[in-house]
Amino acid sequence: MSRPRRDPGLVRAYVMTGGVVRPTRELGLVTLLVAQDAPAQGLAPEQRRVLGVCSRNGALSVAEIAAHLDLPPSVVMILASALMDSGHLAVPAQNADVPDIDVLKEVLRGLRQLV
Repeated sequence: MSRPRRDPGLVRAYVMTGGVVRPTRELGLVTLLVAQDAPAQGLAPEQRRVLGVCSRNGALSVAEIAAHLDLPPSVVMILASALMDSGHLAVPAQNADVPDIDVLKEVLRGLRQLV
């Protein structure tokens, strides 16, 4: 006899990712992602869910997407990297007004001298 299933709604991670075990891109938990204007035809259901969350909420981190969808972050990284490969998700362009690292170091040094 087989054991009873723990959760009938349980879907294994490798099923959600289509058998993919590693993301194709280096993504961290704080990597921001935004949806692009690309048709969602041909996407797997979990990929559609990730894309939908990003479309509704703007720029979200991998950790936030995982929390919204109640998925493991590792699964979201695999799904997101596939969506980036297909042009459905992208990392938002960094603002050009970011100060130079040397300026930030000088500010920090000055703040430390005040204490």
